[in-house]
Amino acid sequence: MAVCDICGNEYKHALLISVEGREGRGVYDSFECAIAGHAPRCTVCDTPIIGHGVQSDGRVFCCVHCAQRGGDTELVDRVGTATLH
Repeated sequence: MAVCDICGNEYKHALLISVEGREGRGVYDSFECAIAGHAPRCTVCDTPIIGHGVQSDGRVFCCVHCAQRGGDTELVDRVGTATLH
C-alpha cells in the first residue's frame, strides 16, 4: 500500500501525480491531499488555486481582486462579460 505524502494515510488506491517541471511524483490518498500538495497558492491570500487563477509578472493570483491588491492594476475581471450560446 502507498502512503499519502500529505496526511500519511496508507491507501491501496492511491493517486500518483507528477507535474511537468517538477522532479519526482506525489503519492496521495485523495484529491484533497493532491490539491494541497500540488496546487499553486495565491501570492496575496495564500489560497490554493484549484481553477485557472490569473498570472502577472510571474506571480500567480486566485482572482483579479488579489492581483489588484498585489499591485497589478491592469488585470480586469471578466465575470459577467461572457455570452452563452
